[in-house]
Amino acid sequence: MKEVTVGDQKVLLVRSEGQYSAVGGTCSHYGAPLIKGTLVGDRVRCPFHGACFNVRNGDIEDYPGLDSLPCYKVKWHLSQSLTVTKRVKEMCSVVPDVKHTILLIGGGPASLVCAETLRQNCYQGRIIIITKDSVPPFDKPKLSKALNVESSSILLRPDDFYQRYGIEMWTRKEVVSVNPAKKEVKMSDGTLQHYDQLLIATGCRARPLTCPGSDLEGVKLLQSYEDMLEEKNVKFHMNDRVTEIRGENGKVSLPAIIFMTDGVIPNSDLLAGSEVEVDSRKAVIVDKFMRTNVPDIFAAGDVTSFPLTIRGDQRVSIGHWQMSHAHGRVAALNMLKKSTKIESVPFFWTVLLGKSIRYTGYGEGYTEIIFKGKVEERKFLAFYIKDDVVVAAASLMFDPAVARIAELMARGQILTKAQAQAEDLSWLQI
Repeated sequence: MKEVTVGDQKVLLVRSEGQYSAVGGTCSHYGAPLIKGTLVGDRVRCPFHGACFNVRNGDIEDYPGLDSLPCYKVKWHLSQSLTVTKRVKEMCSVVPDVKHTILLIGGGPASLVCAETLRQNCYQGRIIIITKDSVPPFDKPKLSKALNVESSSILLRPDDFYQRYGIEMWTRKEVVSVNPAKKEVKMSDGTLQHYDQLLIATGCRARPLTCPGSDLEGVKLLQSYEDMLEEKNVKFHMNDRVTEIRGENGKVSLPAIIFMTDGVIPNSDLLAGSEVEVDSRKAVIVDKFMRTNVPDIFAAGDVTSFPLTIRGDQRVSIGHWQMSHAHGRVAALNMLKKSTKIESVPFFWTVLLGKSIRYTGYGEGYTEIIFKGKVEERKFLAFYIKDDVVVAAASLMFDPAVARIAELMARGQILTKAQAQAEDLSWLQI
């Protein structure tokens, strides 16, 4: 890979198997420089958040992010003028004569990607997204990393996008029950809506504390656009549990607002009585095609329990922004009878005090961590080991190591403890 500048745009020039191709040089998600990412075969993976793009045509192949990269013809020079850094895949719109409705419950990325994938694959029926939020789908991870952000600046798509492609967006509406026999849902205001196919993508809600004082004024949950969080003077108390919150006159005594949660609860209450199967946590059980046990009802995102390929199809619940995107795409393709399995590798990131942490894989049950670099200098790569195999990896200031590991996992490669222990990490090609 080589980054070149044409006009004022960054372009990624790639030679793969003797062939040259050129695509936009910045990730369509947050604009990360793809030259710092990792190239395996015809796919480049963003070093920061794990989005993947095909370098032959620029198409997005894994998430997060919605848009593909612009793609340019390469001869002896780039033959097109460069004015864009990302592109929307070609999409159709609704045709009034088509009597078919797909209903998407939930206003997150799973519903949005599902809707876009349907339109990208020539579905011309009615698409309705129903969300309790006051705004259309927005970039929820930014809520924990910015203060007083305007809703318009974090919308995943502008309002006119939905109008252009015939996607109905119903905000401030809540589905309270599902009737598979009649293929209809009931809203909190008593209205009914018919569907031919249904996606449950309602996510999770923060589990409130149950200790004394948890209802005091000043105890807040970070849950929706209305909650904001300031990154300042934050202290972590690990391996501790709150047993009581004390206050006076109904308010917390501490001179600070406390943001707390005790895990999450899947938002599956609307399925009570529907015969849609849920697990002991109330997560909706789906197969690798994102199908529930009830015909024509699919589920995606944080609300689900699904088989994870890299762990031998172990059933897991993973609340990753990236994974919700992937679920939405797979659900849409299978709604259209285009048989597609969910095989994405989990990729997670967060920012703490200006430092970005990357994580990939699934580390539940790990028995050992092998570190490379120096943790005390906040520049390291950590391998999580279980049964002599690397099941996950995390890094700080060690890019693009985690992106590379994610790509190797995506290709079915088994990474061993011996590789992680080796002084020579040339096998990572970073």
